[in-house]
Amino acid sequence: MVVDDHPMWRDAVARDLGAAGFEVVATAGDGPQAVRRARAVRPDVLVLDLNLPGLPGAEVCRRLAGAPGAGAEQGPRVLVLSASGEQEDVLEAVKAGATGYLVKSASAEELAEAVRRTAGGDPVFTPGLAGLVLGEYRRLASGPPPGSGGGLEVPQLTERETEVLRLVAKGLTYRQIADRLVISHRTVQNHVQNTLGKLQLHSRVELVRYAIERGLDTE
Repeated sequence: MVVDDHPMWRDAVARDLGAAGFEVVATAGDGPQAVRRARAVRPDVLVLDLNLPGLPGAEVCRRLAGAPGAGAEQGPRVLVLSASGEQEDVLEAVKAGATGYLVKSASAEELAEAVRRTAGGDPVFTPGLAGLVLGEYRRLASGPPPGSGGGLEVPQLTERETEVLRLVAKGLTYRQIADRLVISHRTVQNHVQNTLGKLQLHSRVELVRYAIERGLDTE
């Protein structure tokens, strides 16, 4: 589903995604309409502009991302497609639940690849923005996490789950992790889902933050 308040841009994005093999199930031009239609059609991925009339894009994301509804276990994964690359906008979108953030200078091919990766649960960011997000998480995690004892051990996880977690924290995709560990893409996904369940986390972004808090991204 594509959400943007500029009709020509919205139609062009929908057309490019259709040409890339995606089924665009709906479009919307303002925030309230986006929430209503997304809840009705339940898209897998929501390509969302932040600057929307009626309801800001970050609030649309907050209401839909990971939210149960109409029999769905979770809401759509959100890929923000915005003209802004400002730190405040990027961090607000991620905190609202966005899986990825792309600026509108991206090519049609980059957008299509970003949608594919978002659908698979991979965080996708315009180059330079991923470091910004990770840097903010490191700042927030500058003190030792409660109950961690200052150590880097993750006793709840198996050795392989911890190994996968370290690679997730370094920003590798599931496919890259699979190649690095010589296991299947599906096995990596299973390890990540098991880890999320054990740690009572709900998204890959939260998982990355958990790993960074424990210094696993620097090992």
